[in-house]
Amino acid sequence: MIWDVRNECMSADEREALQVRRLQAMLGRVKAVVPFYTKLLADVEPQDIKSLDDLHKLPFTTKDDLRNYYPYGMFAVPMEDVVRVHSSSGTTGKPTVVGYTRNDIRLWAETIARTLCGLGAVRGDILHNAYGYGMFTGGLGLHYGGELLGVTVLPMSGGNTKRQIMIMQDFGSTLLSCTPSYALRLAEVAEEEGVDIRALPVRSGSLGAEPWSESMREEIEERLGIKAYNIYGLSEVIGPGVSFECEVQDGAHVNEDHFIPEVIDPDTGEVLPDGEYGELVFTCVTKECLPLVRYRTRDICSLNHEPCPCGRTTCRMSMVTGRTDDMLIVRGVNVFPSQIEQVLVSFPELEPHYQIVVDRAGTLDELEVHVEVAPDYFADRVGELETLRSRVAEEIQSVLDISVDVRLAEPQSIARSEGKAQRVIDKRDFNK
Repeated sequence: MIWDVRNECMSADEREALQVRRLQAMLGRVKAVVPFYTKLLADVEPQDIKSLDDLHKLPFTTKDDLRNYYPYGMFAVPMEDVVRVHSSSGTTGKPTVVGYTRNDIRLWAETIARTLCGLGAVRGDILHNAYGYGMFTGGLGLHYGGELLGVTVLPMSGGNTKRQIMIMQDFGSTLLSCTPSYALRLAEVAEEEGVDIRALPVRSGSLGAEPWSESMREEIEERLGIKAYNIYGLSEVIGPGVSFECEVQDGAHVNEDHFIPEVIDPDTGEVLPDGEYGELVFTCVTKECLPLVRYRTRDICSLNHEPCPCGRTTCRMSMVTGRTDDMLIVRGVNVFPSQIEQVLVSFPELEPHYQIVVDRAGTLDELEVHVEVAPDYFADRVGELETLRSRVAEEIQSVLDISVDVRLAEPQSIARSEGKAQRVIDKRDFNK
């Protein structure tokens, strides 16, 4: 099912003409009313951007720019037109603040309706929404989009996992939305409670808000008995609903009539061709309160402009493999947590619960991977654990080309998360 056939299936030429018209209008507006863009675009005239090939003429916007104009300095409308404000957690500094007009809220709901249609949602479905509500954009984004589509929304938010399992049983949930790590937590708690979660009516999951892998998708689909679909978003661009997978599950369709994607070399800023991995950049051409020009997301992925068998012609983005700012440099080697995860989930003897710990002994970085052993294997084959540990360490070293200290943990010993999993603990002090 496709929510908006006209905009999701138009020809490439039609789409580019629409994008350029909207881009020119947006540039003229922000240049006139947003002080940051008045300065940034001083040497740019909107009519100079005649095609998407001209996007490179525009400067980038970064998260630091949003923080420098905290809280409302990047808004392009007066506060009396702002009906909603969300923000990031601010754990690495001042939070980024995002505002929405009534039209922005309608746009957001529409992009989520498209997202849910991509995973097969129809009127009469019951959406178990376990994304967090509050200042985080996840919960309310899925909530409003689900209501627009006409599904029944259960506003569960995160936490209280046993109760979530009970509600899934009693209320007949058919769709699930949460982070990939929490989907696995639901499966784990269901097993502890003696509930066959695979027998429940849930058939599809819209999973996002953290990087995950194809191997983790297989694990989720096997343990929950569902089809697991990747969705992508970030609050600065709109929240969830920026892109979504369809039934083909081969890249997430970007809602290009609203968000123009690029992938760049994070070091040079050069635009990269389809298929090459780099930093994802978005230009928001229809938002009223917070339109952004070439916003650097820090997420690493690739783009594919080939038409999809589902009938949509929008650009597809790969799963995010990591971030430019959570990439670890260990002994001169670039390490993404997703690389380690791919190895760990390939071992049936292990559970998909792990933490990566980086520390420094003198001048040498040390990389530790703590991962839980599956309960049955831990109980029955204690004598084989050292062999397993060595196998895992060798496989990670073959992927990263650096040595790693693998530490096998007892089942249930690694802290669980009700939201985004904390995968990396970096104990190095670079200020010394």
